[in-house]
Amino acid sequence: MARTYPLQLTINGKNRVFKVDPRTTLLDVLRESTEMRGTKKGCDFGQCGACTVHVEGARVVSCLTLALQAGGKSVTTIEGIAQPDGTLHAVQKAFLQFDAFQCGYCTPGQIMSAVACIKEGHAGSDDEIREYMSGNICRCGAYPHIVSAVREAAKSLSSAEEQA
Repeated sequence: MARTYPLQLTINGKNRVFKVDPRTTLLDVLRESTEMRGTKKGCDFGQCGACTVHVEGARVVSCLTLALQAGGKSVTTIEGIAQPDGTLHAVQKAFLQFDAFQCGYCTPGQIMSAVACIKEGHAGSDDEIREYMSGNICRCGAYPHIVSAVREAAKSLSSAEEQA
C-alpha cells in the first residue's frame, strides 16, 4: 500500500484537508475527493486545457500538477468564480451572451483560461486572445465565439474597474 501524505488546500475560499498518495494529481483530488465536478479530465496530458484551474491566481493544467505541489495554496475552480449570491462572473456572462460553447465539455477550462488571460493583460486584440487561449482546445470549433466572449468580458471588466 502506498504511503499517503496530508494535503491542505483552500478551494474556492474553503479550507480542505486530504490524505493523498504522492502521485495524485490536483485534478484527481478536485474531482474525486470533493463534490466539484466542473473541472474536466480531457486528455490527461496537459494538451487540451479542460482541466484548467487557478493556483494562487495563476492558471495551471491540473492534470499535470501533483496535488502536493499545491499544498497550502489557494485553488480556484469553475465553481468558485461566480459571486456567493450566484451572480455570474463577467466571463461566464459573456460566454452565454456570445454562445461560446456547444457541447460544453471544454467550457469550464476555457472560462478559467479566459479569466486568467484578461487578468494577465492579454486580451488587447483578437490575435492576442487567440494566442493566450491557445492551450485550450474546443473540438466543436466555437473559437470565434470564445474570442468574442473574451473580448467583451475584458471590456466589461475594464469599464467596471474604471467606475470603481
